[in-house]
Amino acid sequence: LNALPRRPPRQRVRFLPSPDGVTAGLVPTMVPVLADHPLVQGPRFRHLKIGAGHRLDVKASGVFVLGVGHGNKLLTHLYNCHLTKVYTVGGVFGKATEDFSDTGKLVEKTTFDHITREKLERILAVIQGTNHKALLMHSNIDMKTQEAYELAVKGLIRPMGKSPPIITAIRCLHLALPEFLLEIHCLHETQQYLRKIVHEIGLELKSSAVCTQVRRIRDGVFTLEDALLRTQWDLQSIQKAIQDCQPKVQMEIEKTLG
Repeated sequence: LNALPRRPPRQRVRFLPSPDGVTAGLVPTMVPVLADHPLVQGPRFRHLKIGAGHRLDVKASGVFVLGVGHGNKLLTHLYNCHLTKVYTVGGVFGKATEDFSDTGKLVEKTTFDHITREKLERILAVIQGTNHKALLMHSNIDMKTQEAYELAVKGLIRPMGKSPPIITAIRCLHLALPEFLLEIHCLHETQQYLRKIVHEIGLELKSSAVCTQVRRIRDGVFTLEDALLRTQWDLQSIQKAIQDCQPKVQMEIEKTLG
């Protein structure tokens, strides 16, 4: 905003000596008002309210939602919708570290040749089933009612308050030992929680595993296609992103919160 062209400084009349130094008396002259000069006035925009959505830690990447101005209120409404977030999470079998990431201090090395895709998918199915029970418990809905049926059809069964991290879906996208890539749909998670999940998957497979990447590819209604690269952080791109996303945000808030 501060890089946009400014309006020219206001002009005022001052009586100054003749510029040729010959004419006697004072001559009326239009001069700019110095109070309007950028070096005097400073940046035009100094206070702009910006709110952060679901945060990403320093080892994670992907979609990070910000609210600008009135968007902060919408950001709060979106947060109250408890929408699902989607991550791609990479891992490597065969070692364990203190913080569950591949950059942490190595504490153990294990074998991994016995791991197959079938065994991995069996563990993922168990994780998803366990979390599905937790989702129903924290949604505070009687599953035998018509309301529960209608919400299930719309895909709106979700905890509408605080709850532990819940994984709504998890699947293997790629396995080429020792590396693997998962897609995880979750609620109320942290990136460190996802790294711990990778560690626990390694233990369940009688091995160990560390997380190599955590990338958020969807945050509620926002996807990677909506995200702006560092080179696109300019007024026109940000304005277009806000205008393009506004209908989706309003629709989701009305659908979930009424």
